[in-house]
Amino acid sequence: MKEKILLVDDEKEIADLIELYLKNEGYTIYKFYNGNDALNCIETEKLDLAILDVMLPDTDGFTICKKIREKYFYPIILLTAKVEDIDKIMGLTIGADDYITKPFNPLEVVARVKTQLRRYMLYNHTDSDDIEECTNRYDIRGMVINKDTHKCTYLGKSLSLTPIEFSILWHLCENKGKVVSSEELFEAVWGQKYLDNNNTVMAHIGRLREKMNEPSRKPKFIKTVWGVGYQIE
Repeated sequence: MKEKILLVDDEKEIADLIELYLKNEGYTIYKFYNGNDALNCIETEKLDLAILDVMLPDTDGFTICKKIREKYFYPIILLTAKVEDIDKIMGLTIGADDYITKPFNPLEVVARVKTQLRRYMLYNHTDSDDIEECTNRYDIRGMVINKDTHKCTYLGKSLSLTPIEFSILWHLCENKGKVVSSEELFEAVWGQKYLDNNNTVMAHIGRLREKMNEPSRKPKFIKTVWGVGYQIE
């Protein structure tokens, strides 16, 4: 199977370079230099991943990201020339799974794409409701998470989680009662070295709490242990 990747960047040289590297890996690329054409592609093609430049001439990557998340849960990687944390947090908060700051090595893009697709394919490996025996399942205080089906419910309500969100929640459940640091979570879920002042985990925890209708102050399920990490008791 050739995974289908949406690539949007108004800098033609960058888009063409990324396309070349990804095609060499066997991926099918839908490349656009503007946001409107990309939005049309989202509605007509069955995609497996999106790479979105934040700054586009007619719209922006944030808008496209939000549009994708209205219907789909495949991975989204943002390309940004901005290094401010607020821009990164905004992207992660509205549904992006990862971000790459320009300038970058195209081999890094390939590696990030492979990591995200591997997780996504695992997440969608099975969608059957007929699995009789679950070997990987937690039932904790009203939350049921099943690694065999990659489904999760909280207080009887189904949660629509991206692969990244599922992986974070699963890792916290595996370490129930233990305070898990942001560094450990990041390296376990993203498979990359954690850097200081990395707010990626915090943004995703915020999205998880929002989907669970948890209050941002004094959440009951995923608790923040300030200066240490996160905990499910």
